[in-house]
Amino acid sequence: MPVVAIFASSASSRTRFVSPSFRLLNLNSPYLKKYARFASSATAAATAPSSTSESVEEETPVIPLSERDHARLRYQRNIGISAHIDSGKTTLTERVLYYTGRIREIHEVRGKDAVGAKMDSMELEREKGITIQSAATFCDWNAKIPDTGEMQRHSVNIIDTPGHVDFTIEVERALRVLDGAVLVLCAVSGVQSQTITVDRQMRRYNVPRISFVNKMDRAGANPYRIVQQIRQKLRMPAALVQVPIGIEHDLKGVVDLVRMKAVYNEGPKGVDVVESDQIPADVLENAQAKRTELIETLAEIDDEIAELYLNEEEVTVSQLVAAIRRNTVARKFTPVYLGSAIKNTGVQPLLDGVCAYLPTPAESQVKAIDPAKSLTVPSVPLYPAASAPLVGLAFKLEESRFGQLTYMRVYQGTLRKGAVIFNSRTEKKVKVPRLVRMHSNNMEDVDEVGPGEICAIFGVDCSSGDTFTDGSTGYSMTSMFVPDPVISLSIKPSGTETPNFSRALQRFQREDPTFRVHVDQESSETIISGMGELHLEIYVERMKREYNVACATGKPQVAFRETVTNKANFNYTHKKQTGGAGQFGRVSGFIEPMEHDEETGKDVAFENWVTGGSIPAAYIPGVEKGFHDSLEKGQLAGCPVTGVRMILEDGAAHSVDSSEYAFRAAATGAFKECYMKSNPVILEPIMTVEVVAPIEFQGAVIGGLNSRRGTIVDTEVREEEFTVVAEVSLNDMFGYSSQLRGTTQGKGEFSMEYKTHSPVLPHIQKEMVDAYRKKLEKDKK
Repeated sequence: MPVVAIFASSASSRTRFVSPSFRLLNLNSPYLKKYARFASSATAAATAPSSTSESVEEETPVIPLSERDHARLRYQRNIGISAHIDSGKTTLTERVLYYTGRIREIHEVRGKDAVGAKMDSMELEREKGITIQSAATFCDWNAKIPDTGEMQRHSVNIIDTPGHVDFTIEVERALRVLDGAVLVLCAVSGVQSQTITVDRQMRRYNVPRISFVNKMDRAGANPYRIVQQIRQKLRMPAALVQVPIGIEHDLKGVVDLVRMKAVYNEGPKGVDVVESDQIPADVLENAQAKRTELIETLAEIDDEIAELYLNEEEVTVSQLVAAIRRNTVARKFTPVYLGSAIKNTGVQPLLDGVCAYLPTPAESQVKAIDPAKSLTVPSVPLYPAASAPLVGLAFKLEESRFGQLTYMRVYQGTLRKGAVIFNSRTEKKVKVPRLVRMHSNNMEDVDEVGPGEICAIFGVDCSSGDTFTDGSTGYSMTSMFVPDPVISLSIKPSGTETPNFSRALQRFQREDPTFRVHVDQESSETIISGMGELHLEIYVERMKREYNVACATGKPQVAFRETVTNKANFNYTHKKQTGGAGQFGRVSGFIEPMEHDEETGKDVAFENWVTGGSIPAAYIPGVEKGFHDSLEKGQLAGCPVTGVRMILEDGAAHSVDSSEYAFRAAATGAFKECYMKSNPVILEPIMTVEVVAPIEFQGAVIGGLNSRRGTIVDTEVREEEFTVVAEVSLNDMFGYSSQLRGTTQGKGEFSMEYKTHSPVLPHIQKEMVDAYRKKLEKDKK
């Protein structure tokens, strides 16, 4: 690896490099490469005008922001708080609401007073101590501007999201509409499985983030190891902007590395923030070294800091603040804050960081699809101007005692109470009878909401992901990513079925896109599908509490699938003669395996290669419908078929007997004819399982995973506990919670998330095929 050695004089070491005076920088960094040999010429090169001409795109109208828009948006932030389970998201949000004056008292998630945190408004959330639904609120914070020290009032919209993978859709739709996020990490456990999932979701929606290492008061807390994990596991350049004063039970405060000040929380519940220029002597050397590391990390990704660093010039506070903000907004860097929410330490500086480094709604690049534009211009930019045509996205639905509550993010224009808005999907116009801003489960009525705001409206019938406009445009926002369910179980009312049973299922389906309901055609049972056992368990419990419908459930069924592994040809003729016109259709072609398409998200496709009109164009849709009908139930075990492409090459039609229905039947028969020739296999969902337990149970935990045919992927041993990551079939994970509790004396915990579908073992496939054939024979009798 090519490196450059930077030597600093003793004077510059005292002022800038602190320790040590010899540094090594990676010249493979895209920004430092051009400085490696001619640092002094970098300024001239940077200021030279570019001679390359930019490509001319089709013009879209630019809507300028007024001075009033700029003034309002400059001090507005929309953030989400996301993390792995039990990292302290809701506890952190509770402190944020307390310090900003939104609540008068602090209540813990599992507090002795049995009140529960403000953002956990559902009774089930308070009982189980977990967040099930994302909750929105808003607050005002008098933030300290880091480079000037001035106080400036900011408006902050906050969405607290669940950490459990079963409720990942709540994180998806929250991040879809937010401009920034706070990624909370445990100071002991660090980057965990759901942390990686949240990171992936933030990248999907281009959401900048700042990181907060929580639980610094815990035994074994190590923020420096967490920063390395962010760099390595999340592949995100990161550096501390604070170092702790004391650690574990001795945590007293933090040192702000940007301004080099000691920050303490004093007074009742840490409400008073005290700053001091006197940094404790035992922390000073570490603070100076970590400030140098912060500058070096920025130098590898930022032109301005790289030039200052290589020219051995001092980096001022203003330059450092600007560089952190510039690269955080560009998603090239994440500043790392420290604290302990439960001990009321470090929360106010984190709020200052949210206001200083996360983007405003005006800085977020948001685009919509304009059906009136040509296909070469798939999207148009939106501008958060109050006078612009209205564009808003309904990202979440809730059923309340007042009717359907629709959460909406306004991207452009102004939404007013009593206004008539248009649904771009249904092309229907609706009136806004009531407009509110949410504070968990409480509401505050407002008359209008400007661009960049998050609000809720009543009495509007729509679906999650619908776009609303004022009727002057037909803009539509892109939809959010919705993962497929991985587990199913049958459900029926314990007593006599009432209308509330179907009413509850319909409501839950409308609110949660990952919750699916269908009726099995063979058994006539109602089947519910979701993201995990806990996901379905919560909905069954809610049916009992909210609709007074007690339900009995069957054994959970894993979402097995089938796929083909080889190419197989077909040449099938469907011929049926009855009185009058008969049925005739012949199709020929082949089926072949298909990889998952990342862009479209599909893994099945139909392609028409017919030339010469051997099959009239009017009958081609019938062939495609027959193909999709065949995918609903495979011939091995009756599971849905995925990962297959059907190519229609040729065929024949009759002038009288052919019809779309005949070709639909021909396609179904052709698929059945060639399916077994393609060497099909059964696929099962594979889960990434992460177990955290005390170190003395390591052997027992790993042995338990091996007994469930798990593949150990990673292990990490810390002072008192360890983490093991394994890939295990979901079918083998039933009952693991009880086993882990018994193995670790109730001290171990685990989480799992869907990774992929993989072929089952041959003997398991044989058992499943035999069982399915016996079932078919039994049904015939």
